[in-house]
Amino acid sequence: MFSRIVRPTLNTARKFSTSQQNNYRVTVCGAAGGIGQPLSLLLKLNPLVTELNCYDIAPFTPGVACDLSHIETASKVKGFAGQESLKDALSNAEVVVIPAGVPRKPGMTRDDLFGSNANVVKTIFECATEACPDAIFCIITNPVNSCVPIACEVMKKANKLNPRRIFGVSTLDIVRANTFVGEMCGVNPKEMNVPVIGGHSGITIVPLFSRATPKVSIPKDKLDALTKRVQEAGTEVVKAKVGHGSATLSMAYAGARFANSIMRGLKGESNVIECCYVQSDVTEAAYFSNPVLLGKAGLEKNLGIGEINAYEKDLVSKALPELKKEIAKGVDWVKSQ
Repeated sequence: MFSRIVRPTLNTARKFSTSQQNNYRVTVCGAAGGIGQPLSLLLKLNPLVTELNCYDIAPFTPGVACDLSHIETASKVKGFAGQESLKDALSNAEVVVIPAGVPRKPGMTRDDLFGSNANVVKTIFECATEACPDAIFCIITNPVNSCVPIACEVMKKANKLNPRRIFGVSTLDIVRANTFVGEMCGVNPKEMNVPVIGGHSGITIVPLFSRATPKVSIPKDKLDALTKRVQEAGTEVVKAKVGHGSATLSMAYAGARFANSIMRGLKGESNVIECCYVQSDVTEAAYFSNPVLLGKAGLEKNLGIGEINAYEKDLVSKALPELKKEIAKGVDWVKSQ
C-alpha cells in the first residue's frame, strides 16, 4: 500500500537537484552532541541543504561547524554557541532539526528525561516563535511523545501554531523494524518498509509487520519477541554502550533520512511518505504516529492507520492509555509554566 521511500546515500545524494530554489536553510539544535554531530555531517552531505547552522550550548560548537565546513560540498556551515546565539541560529531557518537534550543512561526510560528535556524544547520553541515561526520542525529530543505536545503548546501560546509543520521523528523505529525483519527473513533491509505507528517509547511503538513490503512471513512463535525487540531497541543500545551513551549513530541516520524526506516534499516531489508523530485525530490520542504524505505544506495528508490485524489492534489498544498519559504530561507542564 505504501510507496517506496528513497533513502539518501553518498552515492544517490548527487542525483538531487541543486538549483538554488530547491535548496534549504537548515538549523540543527544540539549540533555538538552525540546525535547532533553525525546528523550535521549527513546534512552537510545532502545537496538539498544550502545553509547549515549548527547550534548548541557547548562552547566548542563553532569548532564542529569549522570541521564540517572543510567537507567538499557546496553548503555553507555556521556555528553558534550558547543560548544567547539561539535566535541568530534559528533566524530564517526553513527546516529545524532538534536532537538537543540529555541522552538516556542505563536504567533510564525516555520519560525519565522529561524534567531536563522539557525545558530544552520549551526554550527552543519560544525563540522560534519569533525567529522562524514558519519553519518545519523535526523533534528528536526525548521523550518525543511529550516533547511534541510541548512544542505545539508553546507555539499555540504565541498564536503561531501550524501543526502541519511540527513533527516528532519516529523514523528510527521504522529503520529498526526494517533491519530486524530483513535479518530474520533474509531480505535486504534496504528493500524493506515496515510501517510503525503509535508513539516513540516502549509499548506505544506498534510495528505493523502485516503491512511490510515486500510481504514477509513471520512465524507466530517469533512475533512477540520481534515486536518487543523493536519496542525496546533503544534500551538494547543503552545497555550495549554500558553507560557511554544511547542510540546516536542510528538516530542521526534516521533524523537525516526524515529531514531529507521533508525537503523532498517541500521542493514538490510527489508521493513522499513517512511515518511520524504528529497532532492527530486518527485515534482518541491527540498525537499519533502513522504514515503521512509530505509536501510543500509539511504534512499534506494524514494517511491514517489503514488495515491492521487482530494482533496489531491489541497492541494499539495497549499503547493508547500510555500515549495519552505522556501527551497530557507535556500539555499540562506547559500550562503550569
